[in-house]
Amino acid sequence: MTAITISRQLGSMGDEVAQAVAQRLNFDVVSRDLVNQAALRAGVPEVALATIDDLGLLDVRPSPKAQRAYHQAMHAIMEELASRGNVIIIGRAGQIILKKYPEVLHIKVIAPAALRAERIASQKNVSLVAARAQIEASDRSRRNYLRRYYHAGWNNPELIALIINNARLSPEQTDSLIYHAHSQCINPGAYVRNELHTG
Repeated sequence: MTAITISRQLGSMGDEVAQAVAQRLNFDVVSRDLVNQAALRAGVPEVALATIDDLGLLDVRPSPKAQRAYHQAMHAIMEELASRGNVIIIGRAGQIILKKYPEVLHIKVIAPAALRAERIASQKNVSLVAARAQIEASDRSRRNYLRRYYHAGWNNPELIALIINNARLSPEQTDSLIYHAHSQCINPGAYVRNELHTG
């Protein structure tokens, strides 16, 4: 595997997991900067604002033409990144755009809604009610984004190689799971030989 995509729920600590995996594998991490790159390449800066507005607070509505240009640019940039390798791509429908690339490992990080709300409330210093509202809005936005632009279900397991519920796992423990999955994919016999040798 030369690249990894990580999709995640708000409050699931997916970004922290991505950073931990990247440090261990010495990979680059790209996330929201992809949005700016695609918008600049397509010449549609308004799409960048609409795309990063997970909660729909800005009410920016780019034209269909601008959206098409943006998505074409996003596809091209992701394919370039996957071809270059040694990269973790966070979000932006990477599991769909790169689904035909056998050298890309697709991961999804999830956690129970109640735990995600607690994490968001603590991180942003807001009430649990406000945190739950943010999570519901974010989940709805991400679900609608995949359905609208890719005709795909957000929870489609066929798009993901490994789904990790990190309710009881630290980012480091989740990192280890992804690291071993990655190692197994790039060298299928390595992990088995390691187990036999150390066991």
